[in-house]
Amino acid sequence: MTSPNTLLLVEDNADDEELTLLAFEQGGITSPVVVARDGVEALDYLFQPESDDHSPKPLPALVLLDLKLPKINGLEVLQRIRSNPNTRLVPVVILTTSDEQRDLIDSYNLGCNGYIRKPVDYDQFLNTIQQLGMYWLVINTPPPLIPTV
Repeated sequence: MTSPNTLLLVEDNADDEELTLLAFEQGGITSPVVVARDGVEALDYLFQPESDDHSPKPLPALVLLDLKLPKINGLEVLQRIRSNPNTRLVPVVILTTSDEQRDLIDSYNLGCNGYIRKPVDYDQFLNTIQQLGMYWLVINTPPPLIPTV
């Protein structure tokens, strides 16, 4: 089961988290956002089948994934997402400061749907996030995700 427009933001930098949420707000993107601050939190959210009230937890329509995360790095999170039949089709966009060619290649080899380098300029960052959110959460039709559990 998917939520039609929930976003899982996996970001350990509080400033980048705040800017991302601000960009969505200013861009009129009202999708619910779940924030995971490390790779373990992201995997717990994705692979624990029930929420705190024991209701089924919907998968996000999009995962925005940083690479340089504490506990479990973003590439490992991406690999686990793609290796699980319940999450294999969830769109994952890498949102990182890394300009390492190896990170770019590894991300696409592991099946990311996009790779965006975080702009350093404030206005460019806001614009980039707004465009990303508009495409993935409003324009794009996500795949039907039916858990096999």
